[in-house]
Amino acid sequence: MTATSSFDPPADTAPASPPNGGRFTGNERAFWRLLIRGAVLLLATLGIYRFWLATDVRRFLWSNTEIAGDGLEYIGTARELLLGFLIAIALLVPINAAFFLAALSRGVIGQIAGLLALIALALLGQFAVYRARRYRLSRTVYRGIRFHQTGSAWRYALCAIFWWAMIALTLGLAYPWALASLERFKLRNTYYGDLQGHFVGSGWKLFFRGALFWLVIVGSFGFGLLMAFDAVNWSAVGAAVRGGGDDIMGRVEAAGVAPALVVAVLSIGWSMVALAVLYPAFQAMVLRWWIAGLRFGALTPGSQLRTRAVYAIYLRFMWIALAAGVILAIGTAIMLAFTSALEVGIGKGMRAELIATAILIGTYVVIALAYSTIYQAAVKFRLWKAGFESVELSGLEALDNVKAVGAASSAVGEGLADALNVGGI
Repeated sequence: MTATSSFDPPADTAPASPPNGGRFTGNERAFWRLLIRGAVLLLATLGIYRFWLATDVRRFLWSNTEIAGDGLEYIGTARELLLGFLIAIALLVPINAAFFLAALSRGVIGQIAGLLALIALALLGQFAVYRARRYRLSRTVYRGIRFHQTGSAWRYALCAIFWWAMIALTLGLAYPWALASLERFKLRNTYYGDLQGHFVGSGWKLFFRGALFWLVIVGSFGFGLLMAFDAVNWSAVGAAVRGGGDDIMGRVEAAGVAPALVVAVLSIGWSMVALAVLYPAFQAMVLRWWIAGLRFGALTPGSQLRTRAVYAIYLRFMWIALAAGVILAIGTAIMLAFTSALEVGIGKGMRAELIATAILIGTYVVIALAYSTIYQAAVKFRLWKAGFESVELSGLEALDNVKAVGAASSAVGEGLADALNVGGI
């Protein structure tokens, strides 16, 4: 057949990239096949195959990425990821058990056990993020020389927790400085051979670029809530609650609660719509800022990533997700009908309930895997490609005299990130 679907990716052609830029040569259809096969094997192995799938995805992306004409290489193995995950589980089990037992105890310890567990897991999560990055860098090779990372993961975790607390307290206003500070920490501990990296991105510059986003999403939401709060006659509400009676709800509504709820719901709806509409533009802005802030010696990158290219990626994902949703909805309806027919055929009882539960769980897992596959192929793949192909480099001579230093890092951090669900590509 020669007809093509509107959802089919365009035929891959090698972009005519300048010698001082980036290029991605990966075939999108091949990536789709890799992910679909991986999803099937994930389902068949109850998730164990994810270590092999993650390794295959990284090898595919790395091996098809060229910087100034030379390709990257990923040398990690699935066996390392599996062993790192098992060690991480062995470390997490006694920690979780200790917090569970503490929650059962009486007194102050039992009351604050939940808060302590949340703080501890947040710290462990950021620790794992840093150690996982160390593992991936030490398995990334360029021109025969590996990257590596130094620095204290615990110090990074404390800094990250502090900055996330500041982001929460300032309703997101501290995000630019948080991102700049954490990137400076990571980059000054990042090396390509003996060449140290550093980050020069300015939090102030990112703040001024993103201030309008904050005003449209968070500022309008806060203003709407203030209007809703001001519309309520709180004295009348208090009097209605104290007075009791059968018509308490009517007196509360008469105090302006109903209009205030309408304003609050509209504010939330506006913020959610604005977030969805503006997120691609925000992502493109942050990615350009981040690329422009990277340095390795005299090596200076810049980015020409277009905002409309990121919007095109997300719009295409929405259409594919919508088409997949229709297909999955039909499949789900068939499975529900089969479950109902099964109950009629074998009668209600424990066996029927177990079979029905297994079918429903299986349907949920299939839907989750389907959308995960679509997102990785339609969004992550294309963002990776667009990001690298937008890069322009100057000062490439800084890479000519780099010496190979640094050793391979343990995969325990990667396994801990996987176990805490904070891992990435």
